[in-house]
Amino acid sequence: MTRHYRLAVVAILFVLIPVFTQAASDRAPPNIILIMSDDMGWADLGSYGATDLRTPNIDTLARDGVRLTDFYANGVFCSPTRAGLISGRYQQRYGVETPLPNQSAASSLGLNATGTSLPQLLKNTGYSTALVGKWHLGYQKNQIPNAHGFDYFFGLLSGYHDYYTHNGGDGKPDLYENDKPVTETGYMTDMITTHAKTWIKDHAKGPFFIDVAFNAPHWPYQVPDHPSEAPNHARHVMPADENTGTRADYVAMVERMDRGVGEILNLLTELKLDNNTIVVFTNDNGGEWLANNAPLFNRKYTTWEGGIRVPALIRWPGHIAAGKVSDQVGITMDLTASFLAAAGAKVPAEARLDGMDLFPIMEGKAPEVARTLFWRVNNGGHNMKAVRSGDWKLVVNGVHQFVFNVRTDLAERNDLTRYQQAKARELLQRYNEWESQINSEAPKLVVRPNSTQNAAGDSRPSD
Repeated sequence: MTRHYRLAVVAILFVLIPVFTQAASDRAPPNIILIMSDDMGWADLGSYGATDLRTPNIDTLARDGVRLTDFYANGVFCSPTRAGLISGRYQQRYGVETPLPNQSAASSLGLNATGTSLPQLLKNTGYSTALVGKWHLGYQKNQIPNAHGFDYFFGLLSGYHDYYTHNGGDGKPDLYENDKPVTETGYMTDMITTHAKTWIKDHAKGPFFIDVAFNAPHWPYQVPDHPSEAPNHARHVMPADENTGTRADYVAMVERMDRGVGEILNLLTELKLDNNTIVVFTNDNGGEWLANNAPLFNRKYTTWEGGIRVPALIRWPGHIAAGKVSDQVGITMDLTASFLAAAGAKVPAEARLDGMDLFPIMEGKAPEVARTLFWRVNNGGHNMKAVRSGDWKLVVNGVHQFVFNVRTDLAERNDLTRYQQAKARELLQRYNEWESQINSEAPKLVVRPNSTQNAAGDSRPSD
């Protein structure tokens, strides 16, 4: 080999090595971070129109990725939506339709491990997996996060606890690391941020999946940095209650969560992981009474848009264009299918996912598709149903049926039932067929409690 030839080969290699390196990087499975808030309102992010609070860190995901306008939670409460995420299926198939009560009352109720959960399938694919924050899907050995495939868990097993004492609504300690109770001091939102960052640092070589499940801004409405002003136990307060929460309390809780999200995003940049990490921010159901769901109607506990439509922001550099807005209809369990597809996970037939992979649409590789999605709730005697098919939505509230075009009537103020009897019949038939199929598969469980006794001794919803 002549000297000139060797020099030419070396020069070509210098050109091609970066290309090969980039190609290898493109083929590397992406890290996945799912950040889920709890009971936050539709309009409580700057990117969704908030004016009385600031969420600059969460809003960067909209700036650098896609903001979805028509994204829904699987359920109207915490437990059902989280069951939809973990299973990738309608949660009604597993009998998880209302919020699980606290540990003292839950007995064996919960989501049993199946071996086909989102974290388990990612773990089978070589991912390290973690859940930091709220679980709310059961307390038994075969129901806790580790049983479902999470390598690591830190947080609360119940639906809510005191942000400072970490005692649940029954007054008992509710803070765990894996399957062991632990004692730790601090404000829960900050503790979730710290533990998530530590785990990400320890698993920076990837690939990893972490579910950062903030319990903020779920009640009790306890603001950061003021433990002496917090109620002496975790409780659900209503507008007319003594010493009730305020919008200012709620704003402080959301803004502290936003600060935590910023710390996580900054850590990705420091570790040079941001270009190969999918980051998703969403919420588990519509906002509570201190939240701002405008212009959506109603709130959590209902199948009106204010109870089920939630913010969703997705950032995936090099795959999803920055600053994109999509009106593709999606739902929580679509994230399950999307994450598994992005990771290249082998999904066994018995997983039978109900969700779909949204990423080809977000990436501009596939056109938007019409969806037909279903919801139902029967909690505390409150019975509602809903189906959205394309732009049309049927809401069944007790004995009343309503038909809306939610593309043109986001606030559900123009009931078109009197003009759309055929559409009402069509959507109700679709709903009935879905419900019949779901009921045939759902386990025959005992009737779940509609409420639990909280530490104050009064009857409150368990979520």
